[in-house]
Amino acid sequence: MSGRFGVWLMHSMAWMPLPWLRALGALLGRLLFVLAVPRRRVALRNLALCFPELSEPERVALARRNFIVFCQAWLDRSWLWSSPREVVAQRVQLTGAIHELDGDTPTILFAPHFYGMDAGGLALPLHTTRPFTSIFSTHPDPAIDAWFMAGRQRFGDVRMLNRADGVKPIISSLRKGGLLYLLPDMDFGRNDSVFVPFFGVNAATIPSLSRFARLGRAKVLGMYTRMTPTGYVAEITAGWADFPTEDAEADTARMNRELEAAIRTMPEQYYWVHRRFKTRPDGEPPLYRRR
Repeated sequence: MSGRFGVWLMHSMAWMPLPWLRALGALLGRLLFVLAVPRRRVALRNLALCFPELSEPERVALARRNFIVFCQAWLDRSWLWSSPREVVAQRVQLTGAIHELDGDTPTILFAPHFYGMDAGGLALPLHTTRPFTSIFSTHPDPAIDAWFMAGRQRFGDVRMLNRADGVKPIISSLRKGGLLYLLPDMDFGRNDSVFVPFFGVNAATIPSLSRFARLGRAKVLGMYTRMTPTGYVAEITAGWADFPTEDAEADTARMNRELEAAIRTMPEQYYWVHRRFKTRPDGEPPLYRRR
């Protein structure tokens, strides 16, 4: 019942002017920063590991802004997934090397976990008719899971694949000239991961970007979505030169370097509430306080 009520509430907020919605998100973010103690500790620990040059008050201020953007982006799903197409198209812009989407060359968009990732996911089918595939994990609440699926597939030819489906449908879609919207920058555990630096700290990272690019004979573009006062701007980079190589670990280290550079342009908008360094190399102590 709570999931259905939450979805109804989000639909009902789609009419709100964006400044009102963002103000509500800012209020909720400040409240969540105080109440969500475990997540606040994770965010502060991540920032201490990744930005040791910042003072503690600077990291606290950055973490507070991070919680605010998190809540604003969550509330923005109300209009992203419910408002008319013309409203979404007005608020979600696609910029950068858009010409890289032309033609039918298999293409992977490296779209890491900035809070605007769902807006970026809608920017693609709003601007191209090419088949578009993304990978998802099932939400435990059926009502919320259905809301996520419907919202992410509302425009264009979008296919959502479960991680449990394996790689064959992903590679098949790529080789047919499709787009793959890939978010491989989380810690998914030790299995199939390699340890490569992320802001100077070894992080368990899935080498799927290199693997899919090689198997799908695909070029790779970066796609980084930034929240703005008027909506979102998703920027596409030029194709990555000399990628992939035969060295998946080196490719994955490069992926993290590309991500670091993007994060430094908008550090408050990255998903710092995730325990990015929870899996440690053999013999290394945990980096987070045990619950």
